Formats: sequence, structure tokens, C-alpha cells
Amino acid sequence: MTERTAPSTDVEETTGVEVAPPWMTILHNCDCHTFEDVVKQLQKAIACSEAEGWELAWQVHNTGKAVVKIAPEVECVRVGNILASIGLVVTVVQS
Repeated sequence: MTERTAPSTDVEETTGVEVAPPWMTILHNCDCHTFEDVVKQLQKAIACSEAEGWELAWQVHNTGKAVVKIAPEVECVRVGNILASIGLVVTVVQS
């Protein structure tokens, strides 16, 4: 399940151009997947190494959640959808 918050924009003072603040994809802990499943899905979603995937999976397990991507909204939603496709719990929020 992917949840999203409403977007807003800021104005870049030096150029006067509106710049959307970055978004975050947050992976939440659940006891319904193996570490291997989570690592494999992280590799697909964020193109991380196996070692980086294990590090993130352990962070989620130990702290309850981890930010796995900071990027524009569309990229964070894409990552969230890949993770959620196997039933992982994610939220996509504006940072």
C-alpha cells in the first residue's frame, strides 16, 4: 500500500523558478516477508547492491522504517509501487 501527501512548491529565490521540494519513499517494517524478499525488491526498486539492500532491510527491521529514496515525486511513487507490488508497506511523503 502506497500513501501520498499533497504536493506543494517553493520558489527558488535566485532564479524565481518554482521548485518542488524533494519527496521520500519510506519502507515500513512488517513480519510478512523474508529479509531475502525485501533485499531483492529493494534491488529492483532503487538499483542498490545486495549489501546496501541488507543494510536497509536491517534498518527497517530494527527501527520500524527507513527512507529508501529521496527524489522528485514521480520517482518516489515509482519506487513505492515496485516495493508495494509484493505487499511491502510504503509511504511516499514530501520532505
